[in-house]
Amino acid sequence: MKHLLISDPTLRDGSHAVQHQLSLENILFYAEYAEKVGIPILEVGHGNGLGASSLQLGQSLVSDSELLENCRLKLTNTKLGIHVIPGFATIHKDLKNALDIGVDVIRVASHCTEADITKRHIEYCRQHDREAYGVLMMSHMVSAAVLVEQAQKMESYGAQAIIIMDSAGALLPSDVYEKISNLVQNLNIPVGFHAHNNLGMAIANSLEAIRAGATILDGTLRGFGAGAGNAQLEVLVAVLHKMGFDTGIDLYQLLDFADLAERTFITTPHINSVSVISGLNGVFSGFAKPVERIAKEYNVDPKDIFFELGQRKVIAGQEDFILEIALSLSQKGLNISE
Repeated sequence: MKHLLISDPTLRDGSHAVQHQLSLENILFYAEYAEKVGIPILEVGHGNGLGASSLQLGQSLVSDSELLENCRLKLTNTKLGIHVIPGFATIHKDLKNALDIGVDVIRVASHCTEADITKRHIEYCRQHDREAYGVLMMSHMVSAAVLVEQAQKMESYGAQAIIIMDSAGALLPSDVYEKISNLVQNLNIPVGFHAHNNLGMAIANSLEAIRAGATILDGTLRGFGAGAGNAQLEVLVAVLHKMGFDTGIDLYQLLDFADLAERTFITTPHINSVSVISGLNGVFSGFAKPVERIAKEYNVDPKDIFFELGQRKVIAGQEDFILEIALSLSQKGLNISE
């Protein structure tokens, strides 16, 4: 049986779904069960990663330090992981503190054309003998050749794996196969894939990533995540086991855990019209909640906002454009009531 490494960002990507208001009680409940069912890596934190809690991006209910310290106490076999975007997370404050607490896996991320900014963070993690992965976000925006070029930079910095994120849920299976296969052929480290479900492709794209040679997959319980959510973890694991892959996860316990978590605090994302427009226009899935809130406030169609965001090729960290676009649409008289 071929082994696949599963990383679970339910407590990180899922934070987007609740405006980063996961409680410590929710977090500890999840961490305890993740350990029981055999989740290999549990990624936790603000939806935009370490150090990202802010007025612009949304303030976390629980601080990074409190979250990491408490999760560390719950995890023995499950590795504690974090998502780090240079610019949000500083090295000598945020990253040093996280490593001191005992984080095991650090996924250092950049926009798909900006791998250069990850160099110092990746090198710092490797100097401190921690697992460091390179992550390329919004991977639909560039060709496979550009992804290879950027991934090779991360590999040269010491990254031990490369993950590409379909941050907007915009990729189709053929796109995934082309991008992943090119990375596998041109790198000497494992390749992974992080799916979003805006076009209903999360499971299909994850399986296509495996067919292309990926050995690391992300999934969240009930698909709990930004926009229309991620690849649904319990479905992903069930399909992988049916295909003969080994994940090290107890499927029956995972299914029971999913039911319990849904009754406790997790909501199951669904694909709505806004999700589809977001995917078609290649807009970061984490924009879903702020777009819906601001569209309602200005009485404009959220689909129009997503269309304009796509036209401008806006990426994570440029949330200010949402308000600007909504105000412009309102001033033009493009109100829903009209």
